Amino acid sequence: MSTPSKPLAGLKVIELGTLIAGPFASRICAEFGAEVIKVESPDGGDPLRKWRKLYEGTSLWWFVQARNKQSLTLNLKHPEGRDVLKRLLGEADILIENFRPGVLEKLGLGWDVLHALNPRLVMVRLSGFGQTGPMKDQPGFGAVGESMGGLRYITGFDDRPPVRTGISIGDSIAALWGVIGALMALRHREVNGGQGQVVDVALYEAIFAMMESMVPEFDVFGFIRERTGNIMPGITPSSIHTSADGKHVQIGANGDAIFKRFMQAIGRTDLADDPSLASNDGRDARRDELYGVIDRWANSLPLDQLMQVLTDAEVPASRIYSAEDMFSDPQYLAREMFLQARLPDGKPFKMPGIVPKLSETPGSAEWVGPALGEHTDTVLASLGYDQAAIASLRQAGTV
Repeated sequence: MSTPSKPLAGLKVIELGTLIAGPFASRICAEFGAEVIKVESPDGGDPLRKWRKLYEGTSLWWFVQARNKQSLTLNLKHPEGRDVLKRLLGEADILIENFRPGVLEKLGLGWDVLHALNPRLVMVRLSGFGQTGPMKDQPGFGAVGESMGGLRYITGFDDRPPVRTGISIGDSIAALWGVIGALMALRHREVNGGQGQVVDVALYEAIFAMMESMVPEFDVFGFIRERTGNIMPGITPSSIHTSADGKHVQIGANGDAIFKRFMQAIGRTDLADDPSLASNDGRDARRDELYGVIDRWANSLPLDQLMQVLTDAEVPASRIYSAEDMFSDPQYLAREMFLQARLPDGKPFKMPGIVPKLSETPGSAEWVGPALGEHTDTVLASLGYDQAAIASLRQAGTV
């Protein structure tokens, strides 16, 4: 069920995951041609089916997160369900799972068993704290990973408690690391004559890996980065400002030449020509003064005029987009970042486009997230089960 022109065509991915991290990782694989079979419990399936805004009882998020996937229902508490899964994994390339460590082992489906069954299998394991260490058995969601990984500590304003970023960024970043690890493991398998291996991604480590200079700054200087709201201490000017008509704009004028052009454009040639502001360290020492200047300028113009000045001066900037802004934006439209699809009842709706853009083997969205168990019979038949055997499995509650 994959398209030969896609880069992951020919790969079979089995997803044992719910909600965000595991399913997002397999979604990326599915968009680029892998055959992805999502294994769900017959008792309701992935909870994401009921998260956030529902349409006719099903989450709109589900239709995106599970696009291009096949849904197979299996009760893994039944021995027959585990047998079906073993058949699937015997011919699979990648298994993506985000159970708590030890769950698969209790089902008799640990790495030692699966590696013996299929030495070429790559197993991506996404969990709160990884497969080892004193915290491995503790439950951990993305929010916990963001907290322990350092992101929540530095997000928000210094006079208020930490805040979340607005999306489940920890899960999504962990998913990206999972895909990167899987592709590296496949490269090793195919090019270096290696076997499959485990890709162990901990949510807190996925965030920790993104924390820029936090570690050396603390180790060398004892410096702890704190919450600073919209500004970036040490990188000036870069912040959010408000126009005369109450719109918010991110302006990043921290490059030396950019800063000079910006100051000239807003009529502050004195600052543009000030040698003490010619480099970032000098500007950062006077950040409060500079932000005051920029705030006053931004407050004096409506958004359209403000953006025109910035565009003409080639200063990196953007208004803060809502979904409504995105839907009519020429850049989004030119890059095909909205795909037209249909809900099960035929109602048209838009889905996010494909990232990244590949020039020769682009990804695509072929169908929306499936109904629970929609592909059960097809998958079982492909594994050699006849209609009588499938009916028996269904009667026993295995599928």
